[in-house]
Amino acid sequence: IRKANISDIPDIRRLANEIWWPAYKNILSAAQISFMLEDLYSETALKDQMQQNYHFLIAERKNIPVGFAAYSLNDAENKVYKLQKLYILPTEQGKGSGKKLVDEVSFLAAEQDGEILELNVNRENSAFNFYIKLGFEIYQEVDIPYHDFVLNDYVMRRKIVI
Repeated sequence: IRKANISDIPDIRRLANEIWWPAYKNILSAAQISFMLEDLYSETALKDQMQQNYHFLIAERKNIPVGFAAYSLNDAENKVYKLQKLYILPTEQGKGSGKKLVDEVSFLAAEQDGEILELNVNRENSAFNFYIKLGFEIYQEVDIPYHDFVLNDYVMRRKIVI
């Protein structure tokens, strides 16, 4: 696991495209996947996120990027950090990279006095079970308007543990 920077944007974009289609093809329309990939993972969008205090991490196996995460401070008063992104290649899932990324985010947030780690996950996404295994619990059920679409998510939380 290593910190990512602007030079990692091509790898993050490639990973997002390789991960999103299999992850969301049975949940979201092709139009929504295409729109969201462009909206969230264009070079400009990723640069903006990095400049707006999203901290990106890359998971590598044998020096090859296999996944990424991004997190940010979400609520300073309540010491809540948000896991904004967590994506692992399908061929890498189940090998520990996702857990290692969550553990690293937890460690880095704890260094900044974070107490709670929060994330959103689509209510139909099988990753929900992964988050349950890591100790996350449903905090809220939300329907978020997103351009011409609606994101049907659970907001999940857990105390930051390291």
